[in-house]
Amino acid sequence: MSAAPESAQSRKERRDAALAALVAGVPYARFLGIAIERRGDELTALLPFQPSLIGNPLIPALHGGATAAFLEVTAIIELAWSALIEDEAAIDPARLPRMPKTIDFSIDYLRPGLPRDAYARARVNRSGRRFASVHVEAWQDSRARPFATATGHFLMPGGAGAGDG
Repeated sequence: MSAAPESAQSRKERRDAALAALVAGVPYARFLGIAIERRGDELTALLPFQPSLIGNPLIPALHGGATAAFLEVTAIIELAWSALIEDEAAIDPARLPRMPKTIDFSIDYLRPGLPRDAYARARVNRSGRRFASVHVEAWQDSRARPFATATGHFLMPGGAGAGDG
């Protein structure tokens, strides 16, 4: 006799727990207070405003390093999540895959990040067994007016040359 099919609520809870564990596995995400919201298969990252994130108090503007970290964390979580949900049955919050490693990350600062919450979404352009390419956009008041974008290339866990060193 086979097991009863998993309920939609149970699957949602398992996915949410796995996503929370992924985010918790990135110490810098915790340090910055980054949260990830999931709506269906789409992830949106939130960087809640904190006065410590201000880099230029005269404007005031978010520090470029905080913006860069926010974009990179968003890309890494999106990549890890995309790889994880390829096999729905394998999603287990207690056994998550290793995170992708950044090869390079290029940021375009389009305008100052203002002292308010910021949001970001990443799009995986290409993901193979060894390498992946991701584009990220960050905005504050209007998604149509990003304040920064980034493109990154990542070494995927388990790919050739993907040692722990």
